[in-house]
Amino acid sequence: MASDRQAQGDEQASFIDVLRQRLRATVVETHISWVLLDGTHAWKIKKPLKLAFLDASDLDTRRQWCEAEVNLNRRLAPDLYLGVVPIYGSRFLPNLVGQGPVIDYMVQMRQFPADALLSHRIGEGQIDPAWLDDWASDLARFHAEAPCAPAGSSWGSEACIAAAMQGVLDGLAAHASVPVAALQGLRAWAADQAVTLAPLWRARQHQGRVVEAHGDLHLDNVLLWQGRVTAFDCIEFDPALRWIDALSDAAFFTMDLAAHDRGDLAWRFLNAYLDASGDHAGLPVLRHQLVYRALIRALVARLRAQQTHADRAQPSGPDYLGLALRWAGLTAASTAPQLAITHGVSGSGKTVAAGHWSVRHEAIRLRSDVERQRLFGSGAYAPEQTQRVYERLWFLADQALAAGWSVVMDATFLARAQRQRFHMLAQAHRVPFQILHCEAPDAVLQQRIRQRQALGRDASEADLAVLAHQQGTAEPLTPQELRDTLWAPPHQP
Repeated sequence: MASDRQAQGDEQASFIDVLRQRLRATVVETHISWVLLDGTHAWKIKKPLKLAFLDASDLDTRRQWCEAEVNLNRRLAPDLYLGVVPIYGSRFLPNLVGQGPVIDYMVQMRQFPADALLSHRIGEGQIDPAWLDDWASDLARFHAEAPCAPAGSSWGSEACIAAAMQGVLDGLAAHASVPVAALQGLRAWAADQAVTLAPLWRARQHQGRVVEAHGDLHLDNVLLWQGRVTAFDCIEFDPALRWIDALSDAAFFTMDLAAHDRGDLAWRFLNAYLDASGDHAGLPVLRHQLVYRALIRALVARLRAQQTHADRAQPSGPDYLGLALRWAGLTAASTAPQLAITHGVSGSGKTVAAGHWSVRHEAIRLRSDVERQRLFGSGAYAPEQTQRVYERLWFLADQALAAGWSVVMDATFLARAQRQRFHMLAQAHRVPFQILHCEAPDAVLQQRIRQRQALGRDASEADLAVLAHQQGTAEPLTPQELRDTLWAPPHQP
């Protein structure tokens, strides 16, 4: 048996080395593929593997997957994927000129520089947060336009999700580097989640939230291409891993940013995605997907270590397992939810303050300006419309707190009654409450509003007339409220 594996390994090594020489390429190896880089193109060959989560041992299957990879990835990265190229000859003497039988297939792509990958850029501190705002909007649009799984489909069902979680936990159980106690805790947590979330998974499928998504949105599969962030290398080999809850895609990317110690980018992206998609109803399932995605990367890290004969005791790179345990509430580092509201007129810095607070507390940020536009479109500042907006914010905050998330409200909260209502909401959920007070001189307020209007990128449509009305009607914080108030630091216009 050992000699057979050795012979197979020698055959594969020869196969890749001959192609490398013919293409004058360098080779990059992943846990399921070889990628040959010739300076202009990337040639991706799927390994003839049979693993728990995929079976690529059959030639025709690899051809189908190559074709699917090109077609599916053209949805997000049409300029990257050029086509499928057959390989002829034998495993020991492959060629690309049509001589002999077809022995395998390659996906041909445009080669991009390694530093285009966000996995590289994040290590160099070269990710512009504004890129992620645009990427969040693009991803939300992609999900909105993607085909939906029919109600009653196995895709995105509670059984499918439970099986996927069980599969990754079973995979981790095979590795000695995973502590038994941690695995037991995760299995118990997953079993409880399976029961709790089952009706929610069904509801989301009926609501069209299960779509043909990307399925593998970690930082190695996301790059800066032609000035915008986009994704490639989606899941093509298993429809069940691609037809998923849309929020699972967003959770994967969020998780990997956080795993690379960039919680600031993670929560900025997640909140931008929720703003764009309006999918706050998915918050009860978000934690499950964050944990699941972290466990997937923990398993992949161990598979890679095994394939490269690295130290199997402790895979290098981010501590995905530790992150999964923390988000599952199984470590001392897990945080309890709390609620914060901003307070201040337009232009006073509420959005900046809310963003900082969100990062510190891994909080869902809810913006009145975004929800105002979602409810009414542009120019909706009448009192009855404002009241509807605050009712919407209260409903969303209640849902998020019930799901165990901290929440920060980005709104003016100039009316004492509105502040009191959200204070009572915090009391009902038995979570701490805080007011983030923001202020700035009149000249600065006016300058910020004019600048915001000129750029036209912010959700706020408040003009100088709205500012004047706010200043004339604002009800000051009471002495009792001041005890719950944190003065946000001033920032530059």
